[in-house]
Amino acid sequence: MAVYIYNLKNGGSIMSFFHSAIGVLQTLVIALGAGLAIWGAINLLEGYGNDNPGANAQGS
Repeated sequence: MAVYIYNLKNGGSIMSFFHSAIGVLQTLVIALGAGLAIWGAINLLEGYGNDNPGANAQGS
């Protein structure tokens, strides 16, 4: 909202507000995608920790 008021006060148009909002949304979507990619990579790497059957041996 502050961006919208700032743009209108400085001679900007509604389109400049939408361009600014689209830029913010693009940044949020990229950050969300990067976070999901990192989370997925960590989950894949955690799956490789179960390769050693000796790690599951129970002491008798």
